[in-house]
Amino acid sequence: MIDLTKTPDDLPIPQDDGSAKHLVGMTLPSLSLLSTNGHQIDLGSFKDFVVIYCYPMTGQPNVPLPEGWDQIPGARGCTPQSCSFRDHYQELKAFKAEVVGLSVQTTEYQKEMAERLHLPFPVVSDADFKFQKALNLPTFMAAGMTLLKRLTIIAKDGKIVSVHYPIFPSDSDPPWVIDYLGNHQ
Repeated sequence: MIDLTKTPDDLPIPQDDGSAKHLVGMTLPSLSLLSTNGHQIDLGSFKDFVVIYCYPMTGQPNVPLPEGWDQIPGARGCTPQSCSFRDHYQELKAFKAEVVGLSVQTTEYQKEMAERLHLPFPVVSDADFKFQKALNLPTFMAAGMTLLKRLTIIAKDGKIVSVHYPIFPSDSDPPWVIDYLGNHQ
């Protein structure tokens, strides 16, 4: 059985391909997406800071990862990233930042992960790629699926002020966000 909470030491490191450079300064779209807490969440409606971490897909216990998953730079590590946001959640809240996870998996798929990992924040489904298309977020193909590349958006009052891309290792993302927020209050 694969331990999804840890990443192998020999993963390829993603390189900055420039596909997220256009995001800073953009306004978050006013889109309501279904979340794991059963509510529709309008990502463009947050006041103060919102941290939206976008990830390809979380694995599920006893289900093999797509063939070649570990060879795709930046693909592996969604569970450690989510766990790291969970573990740093109170620090992020201290900066008055809301946290939202986002992937293109269905809400039902995401609910299993959110419950298993005891996430204290919502995860939203962009299964129809509305958020992805509105912001032209980078994607990649794996096992016949179009998936989001891992990136984190920090927005203040609906405007994107910073983007973390590429992210490696995946669990380093929340400390990067905390450092940004600590320097931009």
